[in-house]
Amino acid sequence: MRNPRLDDPDLPLAELMTHWPGTIPVFLRHKMLCVGCLISPFHTIVDACAEYELDESDFLAELREAAGV
Repeated sequence: MRNPRLDDPDLPLAELMTHWPGTIPVFLRHKMLCVGCLISPFHTIVDACAEYELDESDFLAELREAAGV
């Protein structure tokens, strides 16, 4: 089994949320439609932040906190 890194710029969102389900509320809190999206196996944190005009480092910090890493 692959051991993903949360800060991997190529990590697909679907894999991120599967490995760290505690991050799902972060996406929902920002009103992001990534949870369950058909594109989530292909989009990354970078893509999502660009789409939703979020600061990538701030968003990644929220994800890290939620994931406990």
